[in-house]
Amino acid sequence: MRSIPAPGIRFLRSFSRDSWYRGLILVLTFFCYATFHLSRKPISIVKSELHYNCSSRGSNPRNDSNSTTWCDWKPFDQDNYKELFGALDNAFLVAYAIGMYISGIFGERLPLRYYLSGGMVLSGLFTSLFGLGYYWNIHELWYFVLVQILNGLAQTTGWPSVVTCVGNWFGKGKRGLIMGIWNSHTSVGNILGSLIAGVWVSSSWGLSFVVPGVIIASMGVICFLFLIEYPEDVDCSPPLHHTAGSDEKGLEAGHSISDGSLNTSTNSRENIIDIAQGSKEPTEDREAISFIDALRIPGVVEFSFCLLFAKLVSYTFLYWLPLYIVNVAHFTAKKAGDMSTLFDVGGIIGGIMAGLISDYTGGRATTCCAMLILAAPMLFLYNHVGQNGLGTSIVMLIICGGLVNGPYALITTAVSADLGTHESLQGNAKALSTVTAIIDGTGSVGAALGPLLAGLISTTSWDNVFYMLISADVLACLLLSRVVFKEMRGWCGWYTRKRGAGHAFCQ
Repeated sequence: MRSIPAPGIRFLRSFSRDSWYRGLILVLTFFCYATFHLSRKPISIVKSELHYNCSSRGSNPRNDSNSTTWCDWKPFDQDNYKELFGALDNAFLVAYAIGMYISGIFGERLPLRYYLSGGMVLSGLFTSLFGLGYYWNIHELWYFVLVQILNGLAQTTGWPSVVTCVGNWFGKGKRGLIMGIWNSHTSVGNILGSLIAGVWVSSSWGLSFVVPGVIIASMGVICFLFLIEYPEDVDCSPPLHHTAGSDEKGLEAGHSISDGSLNTSTNSRENIIDIAQGSKEPTEDREAISFIDALRIPGVVEFSFCLLFAKLVSYTFLYWLPLYIVNVAHFTAKKAGDMSTLFDVGGIIGGIMAGLISDYTGGRATTCCAMLILAAPMLFLYNHVGQNGLGTSIVMLIICGGLVNGPYALITTAVSADLGTHESLQGNAKALSTVTAIIDGTGSVGAALGPLLAGLISTTSWDNVFYMLISADVLACLLLSRVVFKEMRGWCGWYTRKRGAGHAFCQ
């Protein structure tokens, strides 16, 4: 007669199986979204090739062409080429921002596996079509703008889907650290996109788009074959998003949710009990949250508008940093593209540090605000001394990347997941997609404005571009002031109860 394993052994077996599936989802969604950014990066690398200093390439082989623009790709051979590049960026980002608000609604009502993989295949198609313009000898601005718009709409399927999947599989315990590491997919994708595009940028720039397009489409097929939306779909235990009496515990730990700040505390014993019990809510019983109800969740509006300005800064660097390095440091297009990857290396470090610190302190907003405050003077220093030497440039790019992308990474991952599983939703994790879309959609408005403003302002001077970025950082910080104040009041309240007395600020 077969013996029945002890409850502890059964739990360990279940935990091991759950861990394997969680690891699979984390790795799969990581590579899925890395390929989204991999396909966005080539445009910033290729810009310096579409409008080039042709005199450095020797004599003009075509006597009927202007001696300074004969090697440029029309229509980007005009004096207003920066505005045209800004139009390309804006076409993608405005379409992305508008589509994001709609994408969250569809993401809650359609199977995420189909939705995400379909968007990746379409994005691969449109990314390749931009590069095929090189081989088809297309010189019409409308073609490139149209492809950018369609690609922007296709890419809106990505972020709500991957955040929802990760949020469905991972509870609040160490969510900031886990998602900080996971969110390095944006920087990894940017780095790979820069390196891949740099291989062909000076010889055949069309391949700088075609190859990333093939990669993201192929990853879409892998996503279709292996993505699992809910733990319940494979008989795994759902994660613990909230515990009984979490409001009271959050107040005692100084991290109240109900006042707009985020409760990141968990109780390991209750987490184990929750997993052991394996309580599962049928997927079909979940109902999608409305757009208005999502806006009413405390903290959604504040973090959304903070992300608007934080993402404005991040995406200005994403689209304009290589060209800035070419113009200021006078590097080649390939070397500038390689140098720009250091900003993303800093972004990986900053995202992990932001998640780790916010987990330890329980202050998501305070962590973001502190990094934004430090980012402003570092941006000023990078513009004025960042090109004084190769070593200085490397160090400054890594520091700026960490401070700029840290808050952006934290808000779009851990904060979105926290708010999307807010206890006022009573365990309805289907709100994740809408909340994530609202936050990232609002942030994408800033992502659209940043490169556009950079294209217009850079015609006056690069100094003015950096003044614009510093102002955006300050505004992002100010928009979180109310949530930061309440987080600090919560910490002081906990200290007062523990010590029996507190500072005047706490009273």
